Amino acid sequence: MSSKITASSQGSSSHEGTIQTPQNENKLGTSILLFVAMIALFLGAVYSLSFLTLDNPWPMAVCLALFALAFWIPQSILGRSDSAGEH
Repeated sequence: MSSKITASSQGSSSHEGTIQTPQNENKLGTSILLFVAMIALFLGAVYSLSFLTLDNPWPMAVCLALFALAFWIPQSILGRSDSAGEH
């Protein structure tokens, strides 16, 4: 088996000659920084639930918003949600 990656001639790309593979998407430092930021959003969402009472629904709203951001940012802004048919 070869680990050589060849470019496909199907479709035109604005990056002619550049092949985006999982190995060259992000640097390690960038990936770690993004991971820490998203975990902080998620843990903030969980922590906000400690303030939840029947009289105060705002901690639940904060929880939902932080969780949605922690899920949405990696999936749509940083993620590869548009690459389902690449491999």
